Amino acid sequence: VQLQASGGGLVQAGGSLRLSCAASGLAFSSYGTGWFRQAPGKEREFVAAISWSGGSTTYADSVKGRFTISRDNAKNTVYLQMNNLKPEDTAVYYCAGQYFRYGRNWHEYDYWGQGTQVTVSS
Repeated sequence: VQLQASGGGLVQAGGSLRLSCAASGLAFSSYGTGWFRQAPGKEREFVAAISWSGGSTTYADSVKGRFTISRDNAKNTVYLQMNNLKPEDTAVYYCAGQYFRYGRNWHEYDYWGQGTQVTVSS
């Protein structure tokens, strides 16, 4: 099982990035997918999650209205569109898979990608 996160980079405040999480080795359409982030010296925090079918989503209050999570099961890929980025969004972003769930608690996820760095300059 492999989850490959990509799309991070350096962007100015107010800019946009789209992260991708490509999955292999699992029945992707049976897994809810979450995005989490971790900044230096801080705990890992929930960002957004999407159900296995893509029909339901949930967001952290800090990103609601700015970030959009989506998925394409035909491509085994989940996306996180991030708009109006702020310096406080700077972190390593991780995607994770959870069998037939899409919770906010990172402890409950089964598989993790390696992370992609997002840096937002002011």
